[in-house]
Amino acid sequence: MHFQALKKLPPQARIALGLTVLFAPMAGLAMENPHANRSARPAVQTLLNRLDEAPPQPVRMETVWKGSDVDGDGAPDFANPTGAAPREHDDFGDGAFGARRDGGSRKHEGVDYVAVAGQAAKAPMSGYVTKIGYAYADAPDLRFVEITNPALGYVARAFYVDPDVEVGQTIRLGQVIGKVASLQKHYPGITDHVHLEVIKPGGRRINAAALIQPKLVVAA
Repeated sequence: MHFQALKKLPPQARIALGLTVLFAPMAGLAMENPHANRSARPAVQTLLNRLDEAPPQPVRMETVWKGSDVDGDGAPDFANPTGAAPREHDDFGDGAFGARRDGGSRKHEGVDYVAVAGQAAKAPMSGYVTKIGYAYADAPDLRFVEITNPALGYVARAFYVDPDVEVGQTIRLGQVIGKVASLQKHYPGITDHVHLEVIKPGGRRINAAALIQPKLVVAA
């Protein structure tokens, strides 16, 4: 177009014409080679290809049980005896500390940790086996293991355990102390569990669930 004719065009038309002249060669190149823009960025394309080949995997979480450090030495002093959560409500009540028993005439003095009959029961505390007794006078198949830790002054009793330990034996935290007994003969339909009682210095039973807390971590 002649320069004098261009000057007679309104400003908007001159701008549009200028943009057309500027981008027309680029459009032509793109039409000739539609992959030119992609090939100009090989690193980006390589990354996109990798993402297509290996889509991100969902993060899997798991629950671990962390015992309280009551003596302040940086190590846990308590452990979950079964590795499972406390028993929730079933036909025989709740497994939480302080739950109603016998129509409310008494309170549950321990925490029931869910188990499968026959699985390993682990020491909830380190110390010495100071007693192996019977949960009920008329049930010789249901026993408990008592562990005393003189340094802490605490006593732990794990009920409904067929013991593999003896009185006087030294026990470390988390050591297998026996197998979980089935409760179905005495309480058909109940959730099998280990009943854990923790007694602090002075003789008062306390809530084991406050000493053994669940924590979500990324599964290995």
